[in-house]
Amino acid sequence: MQATLEHLNVTVPDPVASAAMLEDIFGWRIRWQGSAKGDGYSVHVGGDDSYVALYAPGPDLQDAADSYTQVGGLNHLGVTVGDLDAVEARVKARGYEAYSHGNYEPGRRFYFRDENGLEIEVVEY
Repeated sequence: MQATLEHLNVTVPDPVASAAMLEDIFGWRIRWQGSAKGDGYSVHVGGDDSYVALYAPGPDLQDAADSYTQVGGLNHLGVTVGDLDAVEARVKARGYEAYSHGNYEPGRRFYFRDENGLEIEVVEY
């Protein structure tokens, strides 16, 4: 069996709000939510086979530096979709800017950044 990515865990100030955004844009669902490490709170949002764990550690949350200049930095989350134009419309309806559009073999893509600074690449193959 080939290894697959099951989940990604990212720190956000409000996991419930971030999960609602991902549900709205990508049609995902909350798989689990509850107390987490260090008196924090987590929401797992995604599909049947993979998810994003959204984690808030509590009151001592600090902004991260530019991820592209830090070893181990999370640069962006890539999500494949069946209808890039429909997803872009939902992204824009939530007030996010879509940028870095590209058409390349084997697909098309754009990026957006959420209110937490998380960059998301959306790809249609």
